[in-house]
Amino acid sequence: MNHPKGMGMIQRTLMIFLLVNLIGSACRLALTPTNVNVTSSPLAPKVSWQIQYTGKIDINLDVEVFNLDLFDTSPNIIETLNQRGVFVMCYFSAGSYENWRPDASRFPSQVLGKNMAGWPGEQWLDIRRLNLLAPIMEARLDLAVQKGCDGVDPDNVDGYAHDTGFPLADDDQIAYNVWLAHTAKARGLAIGLKNDIEQIPDLLSYFDWILNEECFTNRECHRLLPFIQAGKPVFVIEYEIPPQAFCPQANQMGFNALHKHWQLDAYRTDCQRFVSP
Repeated sequence: MNHPKGMGMIQRTLMIFLLVNLIGSACRLALTPTNVNVTSSPLAPKVSWQIQYTGKIDINLDVEVFNLDLFDTSPNIIETLNQRGVFVMCYFSAGSYENWRPDASRFPSQVLGKNMAGWPGEQWLDIRRLNLLAPIMEARLDLAVQKGCDGVDPDNVDGYAHDTGFPLADDDQIAYNVWLAHTAKARGLAIGLKNDIEQIPDLLSYFDWILNEECFTNRECHRLLPFIQAGKPVFVIEYEIPPQAFCPQANQMGFNALHKHWQLDAYRTDCQRFVSP
């Protein structure tokens, strides 16, 4: 169980992490602030949204937020959505290596850990090796800017809680996630926290929203409430349980919840519009 830490502890943890991992990059370190508090979100707490990574993107869907794959989505789709005033958050994995991505050859072997169970072609990353990972992740964030993304949805940012093949501590994860938040904000990008429920007390102030998968299935949705209390949106996806089993409670808790297929195609059931049969 992770326990809340004072702001000073987070700052000290991040600084130690950077000093150890950015040897030889003194100039970059000197310019890196450790406090990137996000007091408000660019998004309202209640918004309509869609997340789609496979199949033809239905750009005509009447929603306020779209979550799309950073690499697979063309800039034209993002531009079309932006012209309609849709907020586009772009997905990439910040905590795993995916062997099909166009930048896969940039990952050195020493940062590649165990295979991710159930996800062929993916391996956990040694997030402590920021000196090796930073240029790759910075390039991905630069791509998000170039494509016109409004924010980013970095995935697999809870490796410390999994069997990655590396002795990752919770402080390693906090430091890496705060670094991601700073690096995104420095480029004018909003950023969300993906899952990582255990570290919400430490990371709430650094992120604009949280996107959680299966909190109702796992009976842990109450742990997302600090984001609601801070006036920041909570996005929830459920795959296995039917909408009638979670939508009423999701709406009561103020969540933006969807029922989706695992392949994240165009199908969606929006809890805000769900009528129980």
